[in-house]
Amino acid sequence: MARPKTASAPQTTAQRLDSIVKSARKIMRKDKGLNGDLDRVPVLTWVMFLKFLDDLERMHQDEAVLAGEPFHPAIEPPYRWRDWAAQRDGITGPDLIAFINADEAVRPDGTRGPGLFAHLRGLRGMNGRRDRRDVVATVFRGVTNRMESGYLLRDVVNLIDAIHFDSSEEIHTLGRLYETLLREMRDAAGDSGEFYTPRAIVRFMVERIDPQLGETVLDPACGTGGFLTEAYAHMARQTDTVERRAQLQTGALKGVEAKSLPFLLAQMNLLLHGLEAPDIDPGNALRFRLSDIGERERVEVILTNPPFGGEEEAGILTNFHDDRRTAETALLFLQLIMRRLRRKGRGRAAVVVPHGVLFGDGVGARIKADLLERFNLHTVVRLPQGVFAPYTDIATNLIFFDTSGPTGDIDYWEQPAPEGRKKYSKTAPLQSEDLADLSAWWQTRGDDPRAWRVNGPALIERDEAGQVKAVNLDLKNPKAKTAEDHRSPAEIVDAAIAKERDVLAILDELRALVEEPVAA
Repeated sequence: MARPKTASAPQTTAQRLDSIVKSARKIMRKDKGLNGDLDRVPVLTWVMFLKFLDDLERMHQDEAVLAGEPFHPAIEPPYRWRDWAAQRDGITGPDLIAFINADEAVRPDGTRGPGLFAHLRGLRGMNGRRDRRDVVATVFRGVTNRMESGYLLRDVVNLIDAIHFDSSEEIHTLGRLYETLLREMRDAAGDSGEFYTPRAIVRFMVERIDPQLGETVLDPACGTGGFLTEAYAHMARQTDTVERRAQLQTGALKGVEAKSLPFLLAQMNLLLHGLEAPDIDPGNALRFRLSDIGERERVEVILTNPPFGGEEEAGILTNFHDDRRTAETALLFLQLIMRRLRRKGRGRAAVVVPHGVLFGDGVGARIKADLLERFNLHTVVRLPQGVFAPYTDIATNLIFFDTSGPTGDIDYWEQPAPEGRKKYSKTAPLQSEDLADLSAWWQTRGDDPRAWRVNGPALIERDEAGQVKAVNLDLKNPKAKTAEDHRSPAEIVDAAIAKERDVLAILDELRALVEEPVAA
């Protein structure tokens, strides 16, 4: 007698969305124009971007109708998702590729006109004001479609059409799934000194800086938007009225990202997290002359992990004062950050920097002297090895400063290596729980073997002419030896004997097990 078939459990939202994305990536692996996830994920992103935008526009149109207000869509027919993508048997093959890529093509409604990307790149905000049209145009200026098969692309489009971006549960779940995609790209993206910051570090920095609604948060090297999305979530908890929610959507977050792929990913990341018109500048944050940056360009909060170890072109270096020019990108960004913070105690920053910034002399010493004399560098967190695995084992630090300066005392905290291991790794990364002791100490600044305090001005060394010679912020924990083992010699010997006895007891148990007779 045949067994009755058991009904399979319905898929959860997370399982369904994960299945859709995996299926889309599997299809794209067949396309000859794509090589690896650095090609596939951008295609997946721009396709999801257009579906998301269409669902968002539908919601806003319904809201406008209910309120009796006019609605002005960002994308007009026949370029909306519903016009060319929503029909499973719609435009496909070479016609689909031509419609997307060509400057002029036959559109889905049979008329001739600009191709999809050409149209999107030409969008402009209404009445000279920046709106979602400008966001779309900026995004697609840096996007190219590398898929060669319109039939495979149609299959991908049909899969993505099943995602409902007007469902809050699906948006939340897809946001987490999308972050997983970003993490999967990290191995291939850790070039030019650019490293994706672990979420635990991002969250810790945001919580310590505590951006408030009404302030502007800037990340001048925003990558895929990790700091900005975390800052958005932090500030969103403060929006208890319609007016405050609108305030968060306008001017609260700003980013800069010069590379086209991270720029596109940042836009999508922020959109999925709820920011309707991300303000991301697709250029090099260092391209402006430092002396030209005035009060209008300053912000209350800067949170960033700028690239380090890379080099900038000669034209960029001319934007900095003659005796502050350096090949170390991190030091150039540090000068930019100091310049863009609001004065008189209204600006504060948290920045990831490599060890080299802390101990470097020459130009680096002069920049650090500026930091100590003009700003209040109040905290340095020294991170253990492996926090940025697999990109680099370069030791890194978190520095926290504000414009209430100059610097007095600097508090240092040495974050220990993970218990039982030499360092963190890609497979066993730093977690938020690992920073619990640091978070507790932050509030009290009490005595702790992992913390110490130094006088900031005393770190500036000058020559006989009064010129800055050295500023060494690369300070070791003076309590490290006592923190390692403060027991008496007799206690250490007793502990060693106890451990040996434990080992012998385990060996005795193992011997008893192996000597037991085996049952016939």
